[in-house]
Amino acid sequence: MSLCRNYPTPSNRMAVMWSLMPIKNSVVLEYGPAGTTHFGAGFYGSFDIDLENSLFTTHISEDDIIMGDVSRLEKAILEVDENYKPEVIFIVASAVVAVIGTDIKGVCTYMQDKVKAKLICFDDGGFGGDYTMGIENTYTLFVKEFALPENPIKNLDKYNILGASAASYRIRSDIWEIKDLMKRSFNMENGVTLGLEAGIEDLKNMGGAALNIVLRKEALPAAKLLKEKFGTPYIYQCPYGYTGTLEWINEMAEILSKEINIPFKKQLEEKIKDVRDMSRMMMATRMRIQPTASIIGDYDIIIGLSNFCKEFGFIIDKKICNHSLKNIDTENENIVSYKKEKDKINDLKNIKGQLVFGDEISIGICDNSNTKVCVSFPYPSKTQIATHLPFMGERGTDYLMEIIREYFSNMR
Repeated sequence: MSLCRNYPTPSNRMAVMWSLMPIKNSVVLEYGPAGTTHFGAGFYGSFDIDLENSLFTTHISEDDIIMGDVSRLEKAILEVDENYKPEVIFIVASAVVAVIGTDIKGVCTYMQDKVKAKLICFDDGGFGGDYTMGIENTYTLFVKEFALPENPIKNLDKYNILGASAASYRIRSDIWEIKDLMKRSFNMENGVTLGLEAGIEDLKNMGGAALNIVLRKEALPAAKLLKEKFGTPYIYQCPYGYTGTLEWINEMAEILSKEINIPFKKQLEEKIKDVRDMSRMMMATRMRIQPTASIIGDYDIIIGLSNFCKEFGFIIDKKICNHSLKNIDTENENIVSYKKEKDKINDLKNIKGQLVFGDEISIGICDNSNTKVCVSFPYPSKTQIATHLPFMGERGTDYLMEIIREYFSNMR
């Protein structure tokens, strides 16, 4: 790993933690130094995750490391089970515990008969890739461990949302918007929002939904597994822009064999027409320079916002992904992911006079001649509180339209 001036890419263990903690009726028990948990708690708190009675640590001493003593872990499991009575205890190894090779799976196996809670462990300590791998593995585990029974009662008016990572900036607002879109389009209700708004019982019943909406690539294995187990169809697309939102709704209508609410469809079509008229007017009367945008963030944010910007006649200069692209085919998408932070910083400094979507660190590095919008993780000085300020869907596009107009105004 090269020297980092800013924030290093979070490991898979960090994503495991922030994906597990929102699950109701469960507890995350971190086996490692208390300082690690204390630092992490402040980090997770910025995602608006409720940490009360959901995150605990065993702490460890030199004896635990040198002698392989696991009595602290055994006692912690018994104490959490007796005092908090969760349905599930997730035991997560810290990096130091993984390095010394403590057999956490073995501990969970012989301790299972001594507690009422189900014990599930994550023991790689953050050495299994970056945060995208942690998200993928956790979502897949949710389906494998909890999606029961094999033949659930199908509810044709329910859908699940897969891929709503708690770390994504304004994700709760985006989920609020998606729920509203589904209600206005098809009068459907949300069943499970995996990794953000769900309890253990919700996870058990997620096979009964009529549709799974996949918001990020890491949730695709879970969606495919649900289709294999329960026959549930899925759609993998994020609704960015008026056109993108209408295409997203039309595709779901075809999958579900449902009619779209006509007044709402006409409303979106009218806004699409307004965008086209505005784009033509801007190009004809104000623009002397080709409007240009750069996007920095997770893969799916880059894809979604690229399509949105093209709707306004933008060319996309740079697409910089903040995580590894090892398992993603980007041959025709011109997306880059830098191994060395220095190379990324140099590239960001060369962006001038553009509309820049990105994380707070990256847009801060960009020249002030740019119009900047924070849309992605990390965002160290921001806290997620609002749940009504989306980037996706109709309302998200309303907001982004204001940013587009600001950019055009700055280009005069």
